[in-house]
Amino acid sequence: MKLKLGIPKGSLENATVELFRRAGFQITINSRSYFPAIDDPEIECMLIRAQEMARYVEDGVLDAGLTGRDWVEENEAKVENVADLIYAKQSFGKVRWVLAVPETSTVHSVKDLEGKVIATELVAATRRYLERHGVAAKVEFSWGATEVKPPTLADAIVEVTETGSSLRANNLRIVETVLESNTQLIANSAAWKDAAKRRKLEDIRMLLEGAINALGKVGLMLNVEKGNLERVLSVLPALKRPTISTLSEDGWLAVNTIVDESTVRTIIPRLKEAGAQGIVEYPLNKIIM
Repeated sequence: MKLKLGIPKGSLENATVELFRRAGFQITINSRSYFPAIDDPEIECMLIRAQEMARYVEDGVLDAGLTGRDWVEENEAKVENVADLIYAKQSFGKVRWVLAVPETSTVHSVKDLEGKVIATELVAATRRYLERHGVAAKVEFSWGATEVKPPTLADAIVEVTETGSSLRANNLRIVETVLESNTQLIANSAAWKDAAKRRKLEDIRMLLEGAINALGKVGLMLNVEKGNLERVLSVLPALKRPTISTLSEDGWLAVNTIVDESTVRTIIPRLKEAGAQGIVEYPLNKIIM
């Protein structure tokens, strides 16, 4: 059994390869090939643009793939959503497709776009968005550099953003959010019904979700005398409850917990003050809930 898996080529490519690495899969991409190597004999990878992924999965060219929910909706693809994987090109959050106009525009809501021109790569979803609001406007496909088109080539754009910085740099302001999106692991319906492929996909889902759970977190181990335990625990913002075990030396305990990496520099000095000793910080690849 070989699972044909699509890896998104383009903006999500590096983040996806890194996520798989943290999940335990080594994907090696050759710039001259669209078929990356992976250290799992049950998986065969292919690089596909995220915009096209859902169509190839629906048609069965691929058993599964990773793409944005936006492109599944754009293509109205009939696929199985195996997992929502909240990661993006720059951050670990969702992305937004937003309606944006020049700072000086008189457009303040979608209703103000009646008879106007909108440039976007997300044509079908934008048209459906306008229909829901009863607005008749012309939607033109944009091949790229969409932010520079208003006001000369379009009155407004619908563009994807994580932080909004590119829009601000081009003197654009956001009017409304058209849709939110995140990366999804999707599967072909027939492949999802195949017991062996479904089990493989469920294993991949568990490992990828575990890798996402571990993003931005680290483990902490420390030793503490029983008399100082409560003081130490009051410092720790544990994921759930710290693991506490006895040491061979009478009266001493070992504490193991998970914390946000951004808080470690504050927590470790306070732990030392509270009586912790032998504090060890270690990286995490996966947290399986």
